[in-house]
Amino acid sequence: MSFELKFKAALLAGCTIAMSSTVSAQETGTTDRADAVLTDTIVVSATRYRSEQVDRLDPPAEIALPADAAAIAARAPGGALVGNGPISGQLSYRGLSGERVVGKVNGQRFASGGPNAMDPPMHYAPSVLLERIELARGVAPVSEGPGLAGAINAVLVETGFGKGSDFEAHGHVAAQYRSVDDSYAAGGTIGIANERWRLGVIASREEGDDYEIPGARAGGTGYERTQYGLHAGFRTGPGELFVEYRRNETDPTGNPPFAMDIIYFNTDFVQGGFRGEIADDLGLEVRLGQVSVRHLMDNQTLRNPPAPNARATFADADTMTGEVKLRIGQDNRNLTIGGDLEFTDKQVRITNPANAAFFLDAQPGLVSERLGAFAEWRGGIGVAEFQIGARVDRYDQSAGIPQLGAAVPMGPRGLANAFIASDRSLSDTVADVVVRAWMPMGALTPRLTLARKTRVPSLLERFAWLPTEASYGLADGNIYVGNRDLRPETAWIAELGVDYESDAVMLRPTIFYRRVDDYIQGTPFDATVGVVDSPVEMVAAMNGDPTPLMFRNTDAELYGVDLDFRLRPVGRIEIAGTASWVRAKRRDVDDNLYRVAPPNLTVSAAWRGDRLTFGTELTAVAKQDKVSATNGELPSDGYAVVGLFGQYALGHNLALGAGVENLFDTWYQPHLAGVNRVGASDVALGEKLPGAGRGVWVRLTAGF
Repeated sequence: MSFELKFKAALLAGCTIAMSSTVSAQETGTTDRADAVLTDTIVVSATRYRSEQVDRLDPPAEIALPADAAAIAARAPGGALVGNGPISGQLSYRGLSGERVVGKVNGQRFASGGPNAMDPPMHYAPSVLLERIELARGVAPVSEGPGLAGAINAVLVETGFGKGSDFEAHGHVAAQYRSVDDSYAAGGTIGIANERWRLGVIASREEGDDYEIPGARAGGTGYERTQYGLHAGFRTGPGELFVEYRRNETDPTGNPPFAMDIIYFNTDFVQGGFRGEIADDLGLEVRLGQVSVRHLMDNQTLRNPPAPNARATFADADTMTGEVKLRIGQDNRNLTIGGDLEFTDKQVRITNPANAAFFLDAQPGLVSERLGAFAEWRGGIGVAEFQIGARVDRYDQSAGIPQLGAAVPMGPRGLANAFIASDRSLSDTVADVVVRAWMPMGALTPRLTLARKTRVPSLLERFAWLPTEASYGLADGNIYVGNRDLRPETAWIAELGVDYESDAVMLRPTIFYRRVDDYIQGTPFDATVGVVDSPVEMVAAMNGDPTPLMFRNTDAELYGVDLDFRLRPVGRIEIAGTASWVRAKRRDVDDNLYRVAPPNLTVSAAWRGDRLTFGTELTAVAKQDKVSATNGELPSDGYAVVGLFGQYALGHNLALGAGVENLFDTWYQPHLAGVNRVGASDVALGEKLPGAGRGVWVRLTAGF
């Protein structure tokens, strides 16, 4: 028997942590039962999972549903939130974040449109629309695509197939109010379906104001976001043809850690394909998709006071993806072979709204083309189960010629000319290998993972010719410049853990070690830090920072332990939680890695009645003094925050939930939060953004 943790943050009915012994693929086909022992699934749903293989126990932990889905993913063991604004957060997983953690929505990969990742993957997964978040536990299998630190997939609610030949209406709607930022969220899906056809629409709307902190407010943190779309499916035998389209419109939204705020993200998602069985012991999945991002940010519209030098940046990103997987054999004894592709085009232009002659292409016509192939064997020897996979990926990356307006000064012009004269076309071929094994022994399941994983430098890390603050969301105020000599990162990974589950106890500890060669990090541009003696430093100084950083290859190691647990001392009482600790160091110099989460513990206690559930949750975070001297990182203090929650089942598929967050109005500043750059705020300039103060929340959910 295998085990999988189910964090059931019941959408508008409560945030639920539950455990399952195995995981069903469900009708979406996104979860592989063979991998359940090594997959964390954060389920966000107002209704219980319909699979008989999923534990029906209700949750011990409930929170105010945040607008940023990354905050939900961060509740997984080893997870932490990189807070870059109300809907721009990223997941840090076991000390690694950014593009090292692969992000998908409904199984679809895509490139961020913002040059500073104001729209990381979870930006496009409103919490009110989430069904579940799938997180590869520790190491992602090669069939998930390339990635150094796992993979995360947000699955949105949709209309499923019916049970008979007659069409029936199905729907799920939800609404929430949260006092700490005077926000509301409403959304859901409505559709019709029978046993062969399904058709549904999905929509949500969210608005929030500046959030409250103890005795004050964090200025410039309001947000607006709308998402809508449709989806359809047709069953043909044991398979399904499917298609979906979504439109995301993010309206003016504050981002205090960045130099600019979001004015809009207009993003279109479309994908379709086939998944299912084409013959006995022969499964096929084919998927094609396209994502188009159109983005504008500026430092005038929302920023208070406006920046003295007006800037508006336009950014486009288009991603085309395709994949095919052929499974030969049964669920737990098979060979899967496949291939995938990912073609990305990006363009970023910085302008001055008050001067049409000032414009320059900070990221000119960037192109990345990836072709990959993999093979994965699922088998067993005696009582031992294993999955062995290998993949090869070929990357071709290039940059175009930057265009500059007549008002651009000579410093950037010189850098642009040097960039144009350089080699702007690069290629890499990388290989990954993953071996995952586990041994079901009744209540006990030991498990082992060994892997070699790689990551090719991003387009930003290689081709950022203009010194700017673009850093894929580090939001640290530093200025960065790219490096075309970067080599791919290579991680050597070992993980050892054990799962234990009985009626009264569940415990899943994991010890891990990652040795990363050629780890990419910002380092001082040259040996004479603070001495402006190069064109790059001169331009950086014009932009307010005479000490720019260049992306370079370093060496690193990360090790630690994390776990989740559940105790049931008596029938209606449940205690559950997670704990994480990671140590991350550079191996090339005596220093720590940059922006690593401190040790943390989350524990909840709940009483569950037939219709009423209530309880409390504690989040405790230790201080972080293992910080990067190279990057001028400051230490942070520890803190503890308490919340209360409750929910009541008003009827079948109708529930009311409520709670209090930060019950004691504790002042705290998460280590991975960005620093404030909004002047008209109760948070001082340059100070790390604090967490939300005390507030109440209420949510209602209904399904039919």
